[in-house]
Amino acid sequence: MHARVLALLTLSALLHACTLAPPAASNPNWALLQDQLSALESWQLRGRVNIRYDGESHTPRIDWRQHSDDYTIRLWGTFNAGNTLITGNPDGVSLETDGRTQQARTPERLILRELGYELPVSSLNYWIKGLPAPRPRPQLSFDEANRLTEIQQDGWLIRYPDPRQYGALSLPRRIEVSRSEQDIRLVFVGLNWMLD
Repeated sequence: MHARVLALLTLSALLHACTLAPPAASNPNWALLQDQLSALESWQLRGRVNIRYDGESHTPRIDWRQHSDDYTIRLWGTFNAGNTLITGNPDGVSLETDGRTQQARTPERLILRELGYELPVSSLNYWIKGLPAPRPRPQLSFDEANRLTEIQQDGWLIRYPDPRQYGALSLPRRIEVSRSEQDIRLVFVGLNWMLD
């Protein structure tokens, strides 16, 4: 079970202002916000992620630093995980925990090796900001103020119940990612963003 927990922590990671941002303003122009979020390449995110899978639940802290295609994700403070460091770029990903390092060409391969099946973990880089991944075609839902509330993509449901305003950008404070097919649920909570 330890390998599954470790792999799900990796998944949740591949998946920053330190004060609570105000609620997101009305966004009548989704296309403009999409362009702004796509241009956001350097950021830091802190919070917690509740991982529920196969009857188990864990809630580690997460510190995710993204600079262009390079990322560093640290998870700590959960049963059997201790301190986990994930670093990656387009050339590969490595995971360090308990003095042990694992490497793979892609985060998907790391998950495949740990869990035995592939998950679209690279999509979290988009979903975490409130964007659909480039493929496959998503189904989007918006509220009355034209704020994105839900993405359905590749069998996953991603919900954004608490958007917050960071300058001109609306970014999520809470994200709910679930897939009924494999009964996996990731809930990112208390998210604080720091933007370059």
